[in-house]
Amino acid sequence: MAASEENSALFPIFILTIMAIPLVPYTMVKLSRAVSKKQRTIHCQCLECDRSGKYKRSLFKKISNFSTWSNLTLVLLWVVMIFLIYYTKNMSRETQVFDPFSILGLEPGVSDSEIKKAYRRLSIQYHPDKNPDPEANKYFVESISKAYQALTDPVSRENFEKYGHPDGRQGFQMGIALPKFLLDIDGASGGILLLWIVGVCILLPLVIAVIYLSRSSKYTGNYVMHQTLSAYYYLMKPSLAPSKVMDVFTKAAEYMEIPVRRTDDEPLQKLFMSVRSELNLDPKNMKQEQAKFWKQHPAIVKTELLIQAQLTRESGVLSPSLQGDFRRVLELAPRLLEELLKMAVLPRTSQGHGWLRPAVGVVELSQCIVQAVPLSARKSSGVSSEGISPFLQLPHFSDAVVKKIARKKVKSFQELQEMSLEDRSELLTQVAGLSATDVEDIEKVLEMMPSLTVDITCETEGEEGIQEGDIVTLQAWVTLKRPNGLIGALPHSPYFPFHKEENYWVLLADSVSNNVWFSQKVSFMDEGGAITAASKTISDAMEGSGAGVKETSDAVREAIEKVKGGSRLVMGKLQAPSEGTYNLTCYCMCDSWIGCDKKTSLKVKVLKRTRAGTRGFVSDEGAIAEEGMEEEDEIEEEDYDDDYESEYSEDEDDKKDVVEKKGSKKPNGTVKKKESSSEESGSEEE
Repeated sequence: MAASEENSALFPIFILTIMAIPLVPYTMVKLSRAVSKKQRTIHCQCLECDRSGKYKRSLFKKISNFSTWSNLTLVLLWVVMIFLIYYTKNMSRETQVFDPFSILGLEPGVSDSEIKKAYRRLSIQYHPDKNPDPEANKYFVESISKAYQALTDPVSRENFEKYGHPDGRQGFQMGIALPKFLLDIDGASGGILLLWIVGVCILLPLVIAVIYLSRSSKYTGNYVMHQTLSAYYYLMKPSLAPSKVMDVFTKAAEYMEIPVRRTDDEPLQKLFMSVRSELNLDPKNMKQEQAKFWKQHPAIVKTELLIQAQLTRESGVLSPSLQGDFRRVLELAPRLLEELLKMAVLPRTSQGHGWLRPAVGVVELSQCIVQAVPLSARKSSGVSSEGISPFLQLPHFSDAVVKKIARKKVKSFQELQEMSLEDRSELLTQVAGLSATDVEDIEKVLEMMPSLTVDITCETEGEEGIQEGDIVTLQAWVTLKRPNGLIGALPHSPYFPFHKEENYWVLLADSVSNNVWFSQKVSFMDEGGAITAASKTISDAMEGSGAGVKETSDAVREAIEKVKGGSRLVMGKLQAPSEGTYNLTCYCMCDSWIGCDKKTSLKVKVLKRTRAGTRGFVSDEGAIAEEGMEEEDEIEEEDYDDDYESEYSEDEDDKKDVVEKKGSKKPNGTVKKKESSSEESGSEEE
């Protein structure tokens, strides 16, 4: 019975240990993420971003941000754990091992006279005749008298001094740290114990496994449904114009799960009339186009109208129920657009290339959603060759303001950025009619806008040139600078209701053939991760080339300094195509800012593969075919919008564009008809 009670007393300690093993590390990870997130939350300080409320630290918002299921569960587990600690501490006091020496306040080995003196002293304090307190009487009878008897009896005293127990040597015992009622296997307690073992050891792991497998079978690692990826894969086309990307984007399975209510019909009809000009409907057949639009799946219609409400900044007129759906649509948009971009650059052609035109359209759609700028604003107009979309992302700017400053020959966004602070302030106040406070807001946003430079090289490791079939190593350093000196920051996006980090996509592509040779996502938020990745990449590359320890160390140190200075390393491998000269372009596009994209020209010459493993020689008898390969890295950094005109106004010429691009790449400027036809047939099948 005593052993059973002791085992039952250990049960809280057992539960406390089991809880602490996962709870403590998980809490540390949560706290570290919260601290790092707080440190890197560097956002725009303009009045519009401040009014948006998403960066405010109000008590209500702190509570709402904290009151998630994971956080509340974590707090509840810690409350239970603190209670168990308190209970275990009190229980240890109640179950102390009987020690007569400590009770009498003596050291082991004292004489009998000292024991009697201690007993008499405690008797005066706790004896019932001296102290009427019931607790004192209980302590005197159960502890003091018992301790005195144990020490005055020679045998009990000898056993205690030798074995630590008045009854002598105790046997070794083992038990189960379970409650007492579970250890009693008679009657109903046996069934309870069996159910407890089955529930904890079998059912709980089984439930966790079923939940995990059901979720993993439905979602990818980026929390996007497999059904969405399948739809994006089959709907993606090489000639997909940027203005048509919206039709593919809204087909996500996540958006199909958004509820369609009858009460939303009237608000959606009003919203349709407000954004009808942005829906690419043919004005000549407006009735037929409208009927065709409303015949789509109700969830698709609702999603597209809500996205157009974001682009046209008409979300304020939505009903409360539609506001919730509107936030859900925008919450899912960033990761869905990222997966859509991956589908665009996924290798599709026989050479393993993706498609450039739809990839550019996805990035441009992402920019417009984050900045709440209509897609029609990207069309070329009389005001600017690049459209007015870069201007509209600035606070207090409108079509009227753009037209006013255009009269002073400021027609491009780059011209506005390159103006001096005094000239720009004078232009905005005197010509555009903005106040000094408005100009200050605009300056804050311009200081947040990034400026990109790209330094890119392509080479075959260990060789002097590139021959067809070689594994080519691409290395690019993408450098970001801001006027305010920041590197990683959140973009100015007052109309986007969630925190959105800047992401940049590096695309090495042939704009003539519409092929993407290489793609990679770049982030400037995590400097520590970028340092680790760059150090490992440079170290592996140097060791592979046979460099010494000192050279490798110097290269790694130089890479770390570049990363700290605002650069990120992009490195990858691709297979050299057939013989010819290729005029490639490296696009560096931001998914959050409009007008900040850069492109770098790269001219690559690929030689024909020579026999017997030689590089550039035919034979001893013949003349030298081409000594090595002269890879010409003609780098020209210029604004993306100056050279790549947005295609939103060219939907009616899609077929003509495809015809013109077929067969445009061949060896030394041409491609075999056989290869061209295979690519075309593959595109038609998909």
